[in-house]
Amino acid sequence: MRRQRTAKAHVLATLVWLAAASAASAWPAAARAAGPATFQSPNGQVKVRVEPDNRGRLRFTVMMKDKPVLANCALGIVVADKDLGAGTSLGDAVLKQIDETYPLHGGHAKAVNRGVEAVIPVNVEDGPLWSLEMRAYDDGVAYRYRVPGSGKRRVSAESSEWRLPTGCRVFFQAHNDRKDYENPWQAAATGDLLERLKPRPRAGSTAPVPPAPGIGPDDPPAIIAAPATYELPDGLGFAMVTEANLVDYTDTALRYVGEDTFRAYLHNDPKGFDLDGEIVTSWRVTVLAADLNALVNTDLITNLCPPPPAKLADATWIKPGRSTWHWMVSGWPKFEDQRAWVDWTRQLGFEYYLIDDGWNRWKQGDKDNWACLKEVVDYARTQNVAIWAWVNSKELGDDRARADYYARAKQAGVVGLKIDFMKPANTEWVRWYEQTISQAADHQLMLNFHGSQKPSGRQRTLPNDMTRESVRGREMGKQPPMHDAILPFTRFVQGPADYTPVDFRPDKLKGSSYAHELSMAILFTSPFFCYGGAPQNYLENEAIDVIKAIPATWDETRVLPGSKIGEIAAFARRKGDDWFVGVMNGAELAGFKIDLSFLGEGSYAIDKLGDVPDRHDAFAREKGTVTAKDALTVDLRRDGGFVARITRATN
Repeated sequence: MRRQRTAKAHVLATLVWLAAASAASAWPAAARAAGPATFQSPNGQVKVRVEPDNRGRLRFTVMMKDKPVLANCALGIVVADKDLGAGTSLGDAVLKQIDETYPLHGGHAKAVNRGVEAVIPVNVEDGPLWSLEMRAYDDGVAYRYRVPGSGKRRVSAESSEWRLPTGCRVFFQAHNDRKDYENPWQAAATGDLLERLKPRPRAGSTAPVPPAPGIGPDDPPAIIAAPATYELPDGLGFAMVTEANLVDYTDTALRYVGEDTFRAYLHNDPKGFDLDGEIVTSWRVTVLAADLNALVNTDLITNLCPPPPAKLADATWIKPGRSTWHWMVSGWPKFEDQRAWVDWTRQLGFEYYLIDDGWNRWKQGDKDNWACLKEVVDYARTQNVAIWAWVNSKELGDDRARADYYARAKQAGVVGLKIDFMKPANTEWVRWYEQTISQAADHQLMLNFHGSQKPSGRQRTLPNDMTRESVRGREMGKQPPMHDAILPFTRFVQGPADYTPVDFRPDKLKGSSYAHELSMAILFTSPFFCYGGAPQNYLENEAIDVIKAIPATWDETRVLPGSKIGEIAAFARRKGDDWFVGVMNGAELAGFKIDLSFLGEGSYAIDKLGDVPDRHDAFAREKGTVTAKDALTVDLRRDGGFVARITRATN
């Protein structure tokens, strides 16, 4: 029986590393490593040490502010039945600095990619020479395996570990058989995960639950999806464990094995998979953040992806925007209703209208579905509205099918496609995503994936991949307030999500307040921002002027003090000179103070939309004037919220 690691043991495990680090007054960022590979992030706050243990197992340790956050974590990949993390010795690491900025559609307009990369040659007894590529950033670390070779070879498993400090609280999504990332988010102490995730027989069944594929009957079966966010003990901050730049590999989940340790679990290919030629894994990522503002504003996941090709670097046809959507309101689209939906979209000032599943069944006299769709597109164009259309992924199975379908879509005049019903992201489907997005770019089509694999930062490389679902959103009905208040610090750090938020229909609120619903438009990010509610409810709402003003992307984001994962999410976001504040409350009554020091000089007009204590379907609205020296105090009800629009006052 394993013994639980203590915090003392976690610290002792890094003493050798600390001794080596203290032997030098400073580590030059571009130094040539010898023996154990040691390097640090640009500001020196994140330090990495890689070396084999006394049995030859390759391991790494990460310190943040001279405290261990990942201790003696195993490294390795099994290729052609050979564990390349065992029996190892290291060559000299080659280090280089990374320093660049690039545009980004999301919570801020400019991403900063500044870090140190180490390429470490790894020798294996009776095995190939391969490279461990690691990067240290001021807000995290990442590594991947690069194994040269030719011909087909089988990847069976990884030894990749994350050994976290004892006493973490984890915010996670349980793994499910559908593998669609649409389970509720929840929270637990890491020590409680094995019991929380213990497989249980179905109601009425006495049969034992079999272990997950690739896991032995005596192994802990607790599997969670990536990403997962951890609140570190002793006020050290936060960590998020995930992957980035998933290309020609298989999706990764996390298996909790006890003792605060998680291992990479190749859940869609548990028995292994074949790759041809050089093997390059996705990046195994740990975001490290001193506070929630640093966590939400990290660029680490997109930083680990290459820049776009020249044809996409300044593609003017890739345009973020807001959309209406009929599915949650009326289900299958009726052809005769489409002009009304376009008119509502124009009245809202939104850029897009999404036509979902069912348009492919349209027929009007001698006009087929494509001709009907073009008629809607042509009318929408006269109203300055662009059209997205739904498609089943089975229509896009190979290069030829995609080329034919994309050509018809462009001929009809649609600007984007919502692709649905993908299979779990094994190596075959990961390649399908890349090919599908790249071909769509050739036809100048934007994409939105539903029932999909999580984003892995590739929207930097292929920016027409505007958003993905991979979230339990409003389409599935009213979600628990804790779920909503976890998402800004977990799934939305991973990348944009199509939550289809803001439903003002009174019978759909189910305890949610108007302010809670509207705060989603500020707290949740998606360059294709698809509102799920009824346009009439927006147009007739007293807050219609604020709804029209909320943009799809932002220039700057600040997480406000007092935010707490799963309890209160409070952001101030800026577009141009205008600020918007969104506060989303969880399950408890709360008073919340908002310091307005993020404002610039001068006076600002403020429009406040708060909760009405005894009603879900109303705002408590108040207007006034504020400066950067002011602070607001708002009362939040359970499942409530607060929204403010702040604009520079005019004389």
